[in-house]
Amino acid sequence: MRTNPSISCIIIDDEPSSQNVLKHFINETPVLDLKKVCNNAFEAFKFLQLNQNIDLIFLDINMPKLTGLDFYKSLQNPPRVIFTTAYPQYAVEGFEVNAVDYLLKPIAYNRFLTAINKVISSEEESIVKKGFLILKENKSLHKVHLKDILYIEAYGDYVKIHTIHKTIITHSTFSSFIDNLPSYFLRTHKSFCINLHQLDQLNGNQIQINEYKIPIGQTYKQSVLKALNS
Repeated sequence: MRTNPSISCIIIDDEPSSQNVLKHFINETPVLDLKKVCNNAFEAFKFLQLNQNIDLIFLDINMPKLTGLDFYKSLQNPPRVIFTTAYPQYAVEGFEVNAVDYLLKPIAYNRFLTAINKVISSEEESIVKKGFLILKENKSLHKVHLKDILYIEAYGDYVKIHTIHKTIITHSTFSSFIDNLPSYFLRTHKSFCINLHQLDQLNGNQIQINEYKIPIGQTYKQSVLKALNS
């Protein structure tokens, strides 16, 4: 099921088989919201003139009359683009126009997800400002509202994000993950960070959030007390 999509996208491709593959992949990726499938650049240009809120284009390069590259270069303030083509010789030129990625047909879903993660990484700061994160767990992408996060826990080369709904394990260092969070996320221990809005009680060297008890490390005790007092 597709829920809470956050990246609006269109497909521009003249081959029905390629359209179908991309439509299937987009439908399997909850953070993507497909708005339109266009058969050529001229159809896409008309659509984009009337729809300014498109975030991402899946754009075939080798199309009749007007190539995908020429079309993209003609746009003012264009959305981000992932080029798709069966011809690897176009890759260098594709990256010269700051493409997010370049997918060679036939496209595998794992490779498709890698490209989507690049889109997400490129807008990480804006995602935080919007109040949610997009997190990858195994082959799935999850939209997580910051307000729903209870606490975050270091887990080797991963982090566990405990929310009011579920726990998500994603690949990241603990420090780099929490460095991107708003100031109401407070590190209480070398391996724990809490959402101050979810705090229930402070008991000695522990913080209570729902049924969870999160430790306060000696190094962080003064900063925790200062944050709570303010």
